[in-house]
Formats: sequence, structure tokens, C-alpha cells
Amino acid sequence: MKKINTAITGVAAYVPEDKLTNEDLTKMVDTTDEWIYSRVGIKERRILKGENLGSSYMGSKAVDLLLEKTGTTTDEVEVIICATSNPDYRFPATAAVIADRSGVKNCFAYDIQAACTGFIVALQIGKAYINAGLYKKVVVVCAEKMSASVNYQDRATCPLFGDAAAAVLLEPTYEDVGVVDTLLHTDGDGIPYLLMKAGGSVQPITYGAIDRGEHFLYQEGRTVYKYAVSNMIDVYKQIMIRNQLTNDSVNWFIPHQANARIIEAVGSRLGIASEKIIMNIENFGNTSSATIPLCIAQWEDKFKKGDNILLTAFGAGFTWGSTYIKWAYDAKK
Repeated sequence: MKKINTAITGVAAYVPEDKLTNEDLTKMVDTTDEWIYSRVGIKERRILKGENLGSSYMGSKAVDLLLEKTGTTTDEVEVIICATSNPDYRFPATAAVIADRSGVKNCFAYDIQAACTGFIVALQIGKAYINAGLYKKVVVVCAEKMSASVNYQDRATCPLFGDAAAAVLLEPTYEDVGVVDTLLHTDGDGIPYLLMKAGGSVQPITYGAIDRGEHFLYQEGRTVYKYAVSNMIDVYKQIMIRNQLTNDSVNWFIPHQANARIIEAVGSRLGIASEKIIMNIENFGNTSSATIPLCIAQWEDKFKKGDNILLTAFGAGFTWGSTYIKWAYDAKK
């Protein structure tokens, strides 16, 4: 019997129309365009505006586009896995809201929370379902209304984040393509450096927590930078060694878009040619789990069937990982 592999057979993304530029931020906090760009490489980010619109709104838009692009009917979708750190509600799952918005009625839908590494984790889960023969059409969607978690009075963190959603369709294939290998790590020692302190069962939202701004994202940037660079380099090396890859044999490197300086440091230390590193952080900022599939959606037309693609991400937890993909199709022109 031939081995079942799991392939990405389509990708789509949605970003809100409204832009928040560095110039806009200078009117909100004590900062400058030069200060922001020189430190993180971001010029603008997208912000979802509108009453009662959450991550599911963007997620359903991405799923709708994905189903249209791939010619997939709503009845064919068997599972929706939503990676998000910004769910619409504590419960129910944002995936359930996305399924309902998109008219997908015959699927199982649930959320996973692995912060900025969410796409890689969800991809691995989807692969396990398909390789085991349980399902044939799995949608992984990353939907992040990061603006709901950001304190726009904190000059250190408010320039970093934007809103976006992106989705991929996973299907079985007997060809030698697809999601080849994934390596994931977690180190809970990193929890104090990147978290939202209030809003969970340990510290529910109170007036005091709100007064202290603990219902917003908290990050110690220098510590996160140090761990992100070292761990992303390490996991890149491990996945390449495990799969006998070299910088020359890899066609594209797609890192999580947290900070342009982190990406540049990782690329430089690994000796990766800059033209192989995909970056869009200048225009979208850090959209957490959505950054990697958003890059895939933007560069889809450049990928060729059989291309070797490496993904890597690092986020809260600390949780990080890398995935090796052999691209499954030539994009339709």
C-alpha cells in the first residue's frame, strides 16, 4: 500500500482595509517612524475596525476565499482547526463561529492556542488526521485580531502587531510532496516574559487588573529577542539535519514575522541568501499565528511543485518549532 502524505492544496488570506501607519502611532504615543522602523522593520499594520467584529470575521473571510479558490464545497470540509490567541470568546471555540459564518455544517471545529507557533502546530495536527486516514479535507485557519490585545499607550509593544487571517486546505496525496517533517518545542520558563497576565482562571479580569493594564499583552522585548534568535536557529538546524537539507537545497525560508531584526539575525547566522527569505512584516506587522500562512498566500504564485520550503516560528510559552514542506502544486495563473 502506498504511503499517504498530507499536502497543502490551497491557501487564502484576508487582511482588513484600514491601515495604522507609524505616522499614525506618533499621534498616539511618544515615538517616531524612524524609531519603529529601525528597531522592528515595520511601516504599517492592518487593523480590523467595526462593531462586534472579532477574529472569526477575518477567519471566515479567509476560509470563504480558500473554498472558492480550491473549488471545495462547504459539505466537503470535515475539520476546521483554528489557531488563535485572540478568540472571539473564552468559549465557544472561534473555529465554531468561523464554521457557522462560512456555512460549513458537517465538520468538527475547534481551536488550538500555541501563540505565534500556532500555524505550525495546527499543520502538524491536520497532517496526523490525514496520514491516519481519518479525514480527507482539513482546513487550518489562523485568525488574529491582535489589536484587541494591544495597549496603544505602550510605545514598546503597540507598533508591533496587526490583524490578519489566513487559511490552508490539507488533503491526502500519494505523491512525494506535502508536509514532510515537523519539530516542536516548549519551555515554560519563558512564560513570565511574554503573556497576558489577566483574563484567565489564575487572574480574572477585575477593575484593578484593568487599571494596571494587565488585560493587555505584556512582553519583555530583549529577553524574547534573545530566545527567539537562538531557538529559531537551533530548530532550523535540527530540521535540516534530520532531512539532509542544505541552504542550497532549500528554495524558501518562511520565518514567523515577529521582528525584522530577528529574521535578519537568524538568516545571517545561518548563512541563508536574503532572496530566499520571505518577509512581509513591513506592511503587516506581527499577526501572530497568521504571519506564516499570510506569507504563503502572498508568495504562492512563486512556488513550484517540489520546492523545498522551511517554516519556523517562536512565540509565547515559550513555544517554537520548524516544519519542512515539499510544495505540492504550481499555482494557477
